[in-house]
Amino acid sequence: MGSRGMLGTDLLEALAAAGEDAVGHDRETVDILDAEAVARALVGADVVVNCAAYTAVDPAESDEGTAFTVNAVGPAVLARAAHAAGARIVQISTDYVFAGDASSPYAEQDQAAPRSAYGRTKMAGEWAVRAEAPDHLVVRTAWLYGAHGACFPRTIARAAAERGSLQVVADQVGQPTWTRDLADLVLRLVRAQAPSGTYHGTSSGQTSWHGFAQAVVGAAGMDPAIVAPTTSEGYVRPAPRPAYSVLGHDALHAAGVTPIGPWDERWAAASAEVLA
Repeated sequence: MGSRGMLGTDLLEALAAAGEDAVGHDRETVDILDAEAVARALVGADVVVNCAAYTAVDPAESDEGTAFTVNAVGPAVLARAAHAAGARIVQISTDYVFAGDASSPYAEQDQAAPRSAYGRTKMAGEWAVRAEAPDHLVVRTAWLYGAHGACFPRTIARAAAERGSLQVVADQVGQPTWTRDLADLVLRLVRAQAPSGTYHGTSSGQTSWHGFAQAVVGAAGMDPAIVAPTTSEGYVRPAPRPAYSVLGHDALHAAGVTPIGPWDERWAAASAEVLA
């Protein structure tokens, strides 16, 4: 589900390149809340990957009901149908399930404590999938960017070219993650027959939004020095942003699956395609 989104598009391309038989669905072809329609769509499926989500973090603060419907009720319907069809389900989740106040990478089993409506509804989606489908993989990710949708690098490169200088927050830390890398990781997890459970699908290492913005501007052929650091206090938004979104990868190592490489190396590989 969510086949037309940034991740869904890369996932379908990765599956095709790997010789896998895959069918993409989005809300125009299957209503994730329609149990009968979902059941029909899953006939013959071995694995179901749910990339569909309400990701508008700020609007979710005033429309949590809609976000809950998409991020929790929808996955519950999908997981129930996947279990009935004998299919494994992969639920894409988020770093926002954590409070964002840690000082070392969050482990997969650490206590969830979301501070936003988006985080609460995505956490509910995780619970729903675990409850409805014993054969599941919950894959949390963060700071996604890719070539098939609006994303931070494209926004930053355009703004830097137009304005000549930028201020970007330096007190929020995370792991920029290429959707193509996440798609590859999902494929590798499934092929490895990883045990049911929760995994973290982010690049290795860490940086701030400011550090990432400087890397983006440099890749776009501009001077990284035009990006100045600032603090979150200057960019107050309806939904609180996690100050620390670094996720650990112990579960991947335990399953014998190699985590995504360092964020800066992966950005160097991705930048030409993403900024094209």
